[in-house]
Amino acid sequence: MAVVDFSMVFLVVIALLFNAAASQSTGYTNHTVGGPAGWFFNIATQKASSDYSAWAAKQTFNLGDYLIFSTNTNQTVIQTYNETTYKNCTMDEASDDDTFQFQGGSNEFGKAMTIAVPLTVEGQQYYFSGADDGTQCLNGMAFEIKVGHGKGLPPSLNQPPPPPYVEPPSTIEDAESPPITVVGSRPNGGVRSSAELFLAVPVLVMLVLHLV
Repeated sequence: MAVVDFSMVFLVVIALLFNAAASQSTGYTNHTVGGPAGWFFNIATQKASSDYSAWAAKQTFNLGDYLIFSTNTNQTVIQTYNETTYKNCTMDEASDDDTFQFQGGSNEFGKAMTIAVPLTVEGQQYYFSGADDGTQCLNGMAFEIKVGHGKGLPPSLNQPPPPPYVEPPSTIEDAESPPITVVGSRPNGGVRSSAELFLAVPVLVMLVLHLV
């Protein structure tokens, strides 16, 4: 008969309860895309490392969750809300506001990296690799998900949009405006004083002759 270590069982139960409580307190889930297989593509076999559509079908996605792409710099992660872009496996003709490419921050070829993508919009959305001109996407490196409301966005992701850009006032008009000239109360004052002195001399001469 096996001997049960009740102290060990107690510790395991406590750990499980703690994990469950922590999970319930946050209510958000990190989904590792593809599970242990990660987000990779085998160039030799021209196959994705996992059936990502099958993996996604088994998950429940809600606002505030994260998609965790365990991958390397050989792959790309493109998110789109445009089904046509997804089916075409390219973002060449996509509009700027419905397709995003996530970068891992490394320029080294084949370097391991993790890309965390927050789910901030409810409804249908699509993910694929745009590497090799869409070849990876066409060979299975793509999946779609539907995001539910869940508990809604957490405060860390529920931020107001930045204020709209306002064009600064143009300086062209200022450059073309004529300079402002400040005029004194008596412009050409020196010239006027000389003229007045010139007219006063004859008057003085006549006054002297009259007195004589």
